[in-house]
Amino acid sequence: MNVKETLQSFSTMTLHERQSVMKDNGEWLLQEMLTHIGSTDAELRDHLIYRTFVDLLSDNLLSTQQLQLLFETATSEEFLYVHIGEAPTDSVFTRSFSALLIAGILAKDAEMLVLKDEELQPFFKKIGRYLLLEQDTRGYVKDKGWAHSISHGADLASMTIKHPKFDLQYAPSILHALKLVTWKGTVYVNDEEERLINIVDALLQQNYSEEALIEFVEQAFDKFEMHLMTHGYNDSFFSGRTCTLNFMKTLYFSLKMNNKAPKLQNTIYGQVAKWLKLGD
Repeated sequence: MNVKETLQSFSTMTLHERQSVMKDNGEWLLQEMLTHIGSTDAELRDHLIYRTFVDLLSDNLLSTQQLQLLFETATSEEFLYVHIGEAPTDSVFTRSFSALLIAGILAKDAEMLVLKDEELQPFFKKIGRYLLLEQDTRGYVKDKGWAHSISHGADLASMTIKHPKFDLQYAPSILHALKLVTWKGTVYVNDEEERLINIVDALLQQNYSEEALIEFVEQAFDKFEMHLMTHGYNDSFFSGRTCTLNFMKTLYFSLKMNNKAPKLQNTIYGQVAKWLKLGD
């Protein structure tokens, strides 16, 4: 069987037909989807494999064992972290779409609570590692489609925080990664900030300390001074400054429009005004 043709057919099937396919050929199909999750064929990777994973999860077509296997595989060094940190290569597609798959699995498990603690806790403990280490910041890649690893990493971090078994003791590592994600030598142009601020929103939903988030914001702006002291006004400073300011402005307006965290709003406003020299 050809996986692309099978998935094209699967997308047009009724629920009953899909159940039959999963009963007869589910193990083969899942393995093929994992094998090609990082394909450079955008139709296969994004429109067929990812969308099929979404359908399988939303239609409850995966067994507990299959969910556990998918989670274990997708969070492994060979998938979520494969070649992470290297210069832009096609490996980004495997990492990025593994991140999306894991986010979907965690959303489903938040309802079902079937993943075991011995699987979840090691993942929670190192969740900040993905955004911290990922260096491929490309959005749309010509002839290969969306990589979008930073946005997908943000989606994964947000969904992880919302999981009922997530312990807020792991939040500082996520915030550390979020503080540095704007210093990767680029300025994001594909609305990454709108996805990244969902991490802060998820923490607020879990009643994370507003004071701790204020400290995060202050540290993010302290990095401007530290960079100037050690490296001066170089290209890295201006991209990091612009990217951080864009993130903070997006976060500020999100908080303000949703009437959340007034003290955090005030801190962001003061720092943004200072670095944009407003009111001078």
